[in-house]
Amino acid sequence: MDIALWIATGALALVALVGGITKTFVPREKLAAVHGGGWTAGVSAGFVKTLGVLELLAAAGLILPRLTGIAPVLVPVTAACWVLLMVGAMVTHGRRGETGLVALNVAYLLLAAFVLAGRVA
Repeated sequence: MDIALWIATGALALVALVGGITKTFVPREKLAAVHGGGWTAGVSAGFVKTLGVLELLAAAGLILPRLTGIAPVLVPVTAACWVLLMVGAMVTHGRRGETGLVALNVAYLLLAAFVLAGRVA
């Protein structure tokens, strides 16, 4: 079970890392022009960058505490926060009629819920 949790955690951390780098360092105008990034046109650049930094922190919070043994309780806390983030993403993409992205967000939410449940137990 521990191996499955590490694989799920690593996959989720990779998603958070890529999303965080993109939102933090790619200009909002470029994000708004790509598939799935249209929502950024309706929010401030600061909001997008803030989400990006939170995703970077999530990537670290999913891996480092358990890997180092320092405050491993942060892993399920981070997974719970990711669940909430995905609910927001599902609402945002749902309002825009982006059902494929909603399904992807559901998959990420389920992955985070698995990590949360596995690391709390």
